[in-house]
Amino acid sequence: MSQEVFENEELDDELYEHYKFISPKGQSILRVDKFLMQLIENATRNKIQQAAERGNIFANGIPVKSNYKVKPFDEIKVMLSHPPFENHIIPENIPLDIVYEDDALLVINKPVGLVVHPGHGNYTGTLVNALAYHFDNLPMNSSERPGLVHRIDKNTSGLLVIAKTESAMTYLAKQFEDKTTEREYIAIVWGNVKEDEGTIEGNLARHAVDRMQMAVYADPNIGKPAITHYKVLERFGYVTVVSCILETGRTHQIRAHMKYIGHPLFNDERYGGHLILKGTTFTKYKQFVENCFKILPRQALHAKTLGFEHPVTKEYMRFDTEIPDDMKECIEKWRNYSKSHIFDQPED
Repeated sequence: MSQEVFENEELDDELYEHYKFISPKGQSILRVDKFLMQLIENATRNKIQQAAERGNIFANGIPVKSNYKVKPFDEIKVMLSHPPFENHIIPENIPLDIVYEDDALLVINKPVGLVVHPGHGNYTGTLVNALAYHFDNLPMNSSERPGLVHRIDKNTSGLLVIAKTESAMTYLAKQFEDKTTEREYIAIVWGNVKEDEGTIEGNLARHAVDRMQMAVYADPNIGKPAITHYKVLERFGYVTVVSCILETGRTHQIRAHMKYIGHPLFNDERYGGHLILKGTTFTKYKQFVENCFKILPRQALHAKTLGFEHPVTKEYMRFDTEIPDDMKECIEKWRNYSKSHIFDQPED
């Protein structure tokens, strides 16, 4: 939510839903203004409180004040008198790295820093804005976003398939739902991953305290099932390069799953990987890691491989990209570091 969303907002006869949240089973009692502060980027508590005073914050369908205490399973909505900005898509001439294109679909290699769709303060400069400029009449997905079959995070690079027709959208979306697509990611994670390969299973839902994170829950009634298969590619003592194959595709799945097994992604600020989590206390080592952070100023994650059945020809298509230069350079620095240092005991 950007600062201007609540500016000059007046109660009107018709209100539009901008945000909707269902508090989880484990939700602790929390004021609604603090609850929304944790969930909506770029929102100030003052603006949220002003919106509550105007009757724009609803709990279970009833307008509430900012001191309302959110309880487990509460439905919290932000209702404003204007439609959400993200539904107003402004075509923008943003270049696209198109790996493949035909009449039914295209595959793009998304760069780091490009937000996939408008929302949460990013109403322009997104992939959707670029698609609106380069293509006419793209089909809408279930969230009214043109062309999008799936998404990856802003600071994750890599492959995305975009549908150009309604039938392609339906056919591709069914493959993602049925888990028949192939999706491989390359990641750098903290620590020496103990097993050469393995599978991480655990339901994912929003973290009970930090609502901008996803967390693993043992309770099968909380969250959605998520499965990640991983394989070690290279070990550098204090960090490991891994391949992650997604069986499901949940929000922040790899980031949350790797943290869950004790190996957060390198320089993933959201999940604590921007701290020096493994290694020595020597100043030179700390300087080395800080230099790596500067080279790779984002979570070390790249969507490398994407495979699916073509919606028209029914041919299986598989696309592969090289990892971007920032990850390559970071890996090379760790490779050289590991060759010149002795690790007394393996980290795990």
